[in-house]
Amino acid sequence: MTNLKTQEANAPKDEKNQKYSPIEHETPMNNNSQGTAFKIATAAIFAALVAAATLLFVIPIPATSGYFNLGETLIYIAALLFGPLVGAIAGAGATIADVLVAAQFAPGTFTIKGIEGFLVGFLTKKLNQKTKSITLSATIAIVIGGFEMVLGYFLYEQLVLGYPFALALVEVPFNIIQMLIGLIIAVPIMHAVLRIFPQLKSQF
Repeated sequence: MTNLKTQEANAPKDEKNQKYSPIEHETPMNNNSQGTAFKIATAAIFAALVAAATLLFVIPIPATSGYFNLGETLIYIAALLFGPLVGAIAGAGATIADVLVAAQFAPGTFTIKGIEGFLVGFLTKKLNQKTKSITLSATIAIVIGGFEMVLGYFLYEQLVLGYPFALALVEVPFNIIQMLIGLIIAVPIMHAVLRIFPQLKSQF
């Protein structure tokens, strides 16, 4: 009888303790909030870095008033390591450089490089699920994203800026080289960072 009363007396206390104990299902919400905040902060940093890298090394292309730059490298690094959202915002960061150097390209850059960064991040993740090779997946994703950039500027110069076909064609080789340099630099850096921060592999 005594044991039964003791159990009954303890029951409300146990329920009370359970009621006011930390709620486990709040943890994913907190993690999601922290993850979103981290991605936004990372995207802002990379957008600034892309703008700086774009301005740091500029080779003018007089025929189109455009310019060769190294911004692609950082767009690819952002997209490969942090996914499509960060890649897209990092790509759009190149618009800041265009406003300062070649303002007529700014609207196109915002869209073209934003899509480029998104594609690289998105395709890397999707392709890696099939190929199980991050190097192959990243390479294919960069080539596809890079050619979106090449085609995007080629069409933008003709349809928006009104350049003749032959004039718009002049910039194509420069943009392809820009993409290839970004590929050559970004993939090894991705591997180096993943070795130091293996937790970033979770996005793949």
